[in-house]
Amino acid sequence: MNDKWKTLWEQYRYPALVLLLGLLILLIPGNKDAADSTLLPKDALAQVLAHAQGVGEVEVLISETGVVVVCEGADRAQTKLDILSAVASYTGFGSDKVTILKLDGKGRGQK
Repeated sequence: MNDKWKTLWEQYRYPALVLLLGLLILLIPGNKDAADSTLLPKDALAQVLAHAQGVGEVEVLISETGVVVVCEGADRAQTKLDILSAVASYTGFGSDKVTILKLDGKGRGQK
């Protein structure tokens, strides 16, 4: 019986070592910061959106679960679609995770 195991080991040792190495690699914890890499700075996104035609003044909030964009041009369908496309491309969030709202007209710092 011992010779049988020895023969099997000699015949399949390299595939067994590769399999064992693969299992060990799977057990190594991944970089948790890599998952957050899709959460890019809101200021950069707001700056780009502000330069897009029809957007106007814009504020952006990015969380782990989605994006909220508040801007002057949100009442126009084409502008809203353009914002949605840009935000989805920039953040990786699907359209169901992006909310676009109309800015109330008071602007920043005004009451």
